[in-house]
Amino acid sequence: MKLDITTIGHWALIVGIVLAVIAGLTTIPALTIVLFVLGLIIGFLNIKEKENTPFLVAVIALLLIGVAGLQLGKLTEIVVPVLENFIALVGAAGLVVALRQVIVLAKPNVE
Repeated sequence: MKLDITTIGHWALIVGIVLAVIAGLTTIPALTIVLFVLGLIIGFLNIKEKENTPFLVAVIALLLIGVAGLQLGKLTEIVVPVLENFIALVGAAGLVVALRQVIVLAKPNVE
């Protein structure tokens, strides 16, 4: 199996999602930090420049769903930690991509 940067990013996404779901069943100390770091890895390694806009739209939708789900207050005790951890994962990836996009947009246009 060839281990390249994209493969590492894909595995970070899979591990992050699995950890977010497992967190609904058990308590893992410092899990939010682990998910945040995995989100940073996903943002740096998986998302190419041409994918920035669709990815950021998807992140906005996922974060809104997660925050709205937490605000409803009618969710089971299992779903709330999963949403909180999923927000940490997706939010970190979105942060990286958004900052990269801002830097690209802020560069002077040399023509």
